[in-house]
Amino acid sequence: MNASIWFQPPKLDDLRVQAYGTLVAHLDIRISEIGEGYLKATMPVDERTLQPMGLLHGGASVALAETLGSVAANLTIDSSRSACVGLEINANHLRPVRSGSVTGTATPAHIGRTTQVWQVEIHDEAARLICLSRITLAVLDRSD
Repeated sequence: MNASIWFQPPKLDDLRVQAYGTLVAHLDIRISEIGEGYLKATMPVDERTLQPMGLLHGGASVALAETLGSVAANLTIDSSRSACVGLEINANHLRPVRSGSVTGTATPAHIGRTTQVWQVEIHDEAARLICLSRITLAVLDRSD
């Protein structure tokens, strides 16, 4: 059995409290599951996340992907010594979504000493892939 990628076993309630008063809370992004090697979250498709044509806004999908990648990356490090911050994110929007909710799953492609890369797949309620994203993060020393 592989060792856990998480520095400390994360608690969902702690992650939810950290989101209070942020974009994450405004978009109602909710971390829903922490597994061995992945992190999941849901986001509603409603007036907060739609674009004028009535479709899920690509920026909302990217916000979900960045949230998942950043939270996951920071859970793999000793946060008293380091912090992970985004360097680059890309997203391919593959299908439209008009209502309901979407679920994102972040998995690591690379967890290094100075950088991390996470892949985020976002699916609709019918389990169709609607967005594929990749985020690169820098691992910074808090003493700098």
